[in-house]
Amino acid sequence: MTIHEIENNPNLNGQIRLIENVTYGAADGQALKLELLTPWTQRYPQQYKTEPRPLIVFVQGSSWRLPTFGEEIPQLVQFVKNDYVVATVQHRNSLDGYPFPAFLQDVKTAIRFLRANAKKYAIDPERVAIWGTSSGANAAMLVGLTGDDPKYKTAAYDDQSDAVSSVVSCFAPMDVAETFKYTANVPGNEILKYCLFGTDKKKWPEIMREMSPLYRVKAGKRYPSFELFHGDADKIVPYRQMEEMYEKLKSVGANVEAYRVTNANHELDFWSQRIYDTVLEFLDKKLKH
Repeated sequence: MTIHEIENNPNLNGQIRLIENVTYGAADGQALKLELLTPWTQRYPQQYKTEPRPLIVFVQGSSWRLPTFGEEIPQLVQFVKNDYVVATVQHRNSLDGYPFPAFLQDVKTAIRFLRANAKKYAIDPERVAIWGTSSGANAAMLVGLTGDDPKYKTAAYDDQSDAVSSVVSCFAPMDVAETFKYTANVPGNEILKYCLFGTDKKKWPEIMREMSPLYRVKAGKRYPSFELFHGDADKIVPYRQMEEMYEKLKSVGANVEAYRVTNANHELDFWSQRIYDTVLEFLDKKLKH
């Protein structure tokens, strides 16, 4: 009988823990949820000391509906193996009667919750990045541009900051009004506008502008670092919006990098290991040095 031997892993190297269904807040009696990817050592605080790590807050695109947790979790594991904690965050569904700025308030609340619980989850509260895709990237950009803005701050964990150090945006709607025009023939487009902007159509232009990162950039304000990605064959959000956002941020002296993903549509064929490696390099540069 031949029995092979494999050495144990006393330091739990490379092992990842998924913490599911964490409630970070509530709105109108509805629980707001996030899920966390942490090092396995964080599960055993009595036996292991887990050094605080930079945090990535990830917001999945959902057309401002309820984000799905699992879309990117398999890919996000690699960031935990590179010494990050990752939280993927849900927000209220606009179709359930929660117009703007509900989704933005929720994401900011999640950031404050995570800072308030930084020790529990092995997070360094001074090193926080936000990363979003599509509508989640719209939220991420708005978070980066409106850090600690009292207009979007709820009472939950209000002693904590919701500002971030870095923002990663993948195919974000930067100009919301133009995006809705671009997708005018998509089923549900008109219903979504009523859900996001309310029933008074006279107020829509003002709300769309407030929700558009392109129009939230101000001279003389200190901003986090931005990394922008967009496919040049995107059929949902026009590629040129990224270029316009890049130029706008550069014009006020913000630190920004931009990447054109050639022949890539919206989400579909956009992703590759090159994207993840580029994000990791950016975050390492901004949060670890």
